[in-house]
Amino acid sequence: MPNTVKEIRVGIIGGGYMGKAHAAAARAAQVNAELSVKIELEGVAASSQATAEKYKKIFGYKQAFNSASLLIGSPEIDAVIIASPQATHLEYVRLCATFGKPVLCEKPMGQNLSEAIEIVKVTKELIHMVGYNYIHTPSTAYARSVLNAETLGDIIWYRGEHHEDFLVKTEGNEWRQEGEANGTLGDLMPHPIHCALALAGPIVRVIADIRSRPSVRGRPPSKGANDDQAHLMCEFKNGANGLISASRVAHGRKMGLAYEIHCTKGAIRFDQEDQNCLWIYRAGIDQGFQRVLAGPGHGGYSMFCQGPGHGTGYQDQIILEQIAFYRAILGEIKAWPSFTDGLEVMQVCDAIRVSHDKQSWTDVGG
Repeated sequence: MPNTVKEIRVGIIGGGYMGKAHAAAARAAQVNAELSVKIELEGVAASSQATAEKYKKIFGYKQAFNSASLLIGSPEIDAVIIASPQATHLEYVRLCATFGKPVLCEKPMGQNLSEAIEIVKVTKELIHMVGYNYIHTPSTAYARSVLNAETLGDIIWYRGEHHEDFLVKTEGNEWRQEGEANGTLGDLMPHPIHCALALAGPIVRVIADIRSRPSVRGRPPSKGANDDQAHLMCEFKNGANGLISASRVAHGRKMGLAYEIHCTKGAIRFDQEDQNCLWIYRAGIDQGFQRVLAGPGHGGYSMFCQGPGHGTGYQDQIILEQIAFYRAILGEIKAWPSFTDGLEVMQVCDAIRVSHDKQSWTDVGG
């Protein structure tokens, strides 16, 4: 899209939890980033015309579409955000490629590795992003800059996790309880894997274990119950080793995305439940971990507030994600995380399944 464009008309597929978040973000992105173009909340697609009309009225869209294909193919839609279940991702991304529409797709990229490979294949000529929003947290953006500056030395060990307890209460989550793509490995685990890749680099091999805990869900054991917990040891390309785990039946954890990174000259730790601070230890300087409050200069924090310590929240991560998407469309930055980054996550997830089945170390992408 040429830099002379005056507006970007956005179409969003889905109006549920993530659809609502993206609709709100589209309305805020232009002001927060002081973009040179107008972001127009043009259209929404849902499973029926009635549902699309409901979202149009509530969220302030200009148009309601009764199918994703009509929205993607509309000449009045310049860019597409896919906020529908992963079973639809490949189909809708293919349509975006057919019509040459820039696309931001929620994670994970499709239902399995083969779909993720196909998504990358068909979008080589498109501007594309995958929705790993937690990497846009200002404190994590600051962590990346510290690690890239190498003031803490080389990474030697990484611990990452994403623990929540939403499936302890199964009401409203019935759809999550069966089907491989709906388990923890297809839902929570991609987030800590992506964080590990973004912060510590490529993972080359894993040894993993996957468990289903239907008794915690309050349902009898069955062959159809999908995974609730996933754990792995891993080796990074840079020689570091690590541990990564995910659980959706971890009592008391609400947004337990966390990481701890040990380097040759210090360490970093972070917890998304306290997302507006980063803890840093510099060997030979600090007596213990030092708390650094998020503030201007940390990622996109200054787009929301000029005062350190005032904080950002979950919705702000979606806004920052969309701002990156629009700036990529305008040619100002490279789209990140891209579908290639998303594919790397799916390759690790695939290796986890293979390793669990073999009960042995497994190469990633092998």
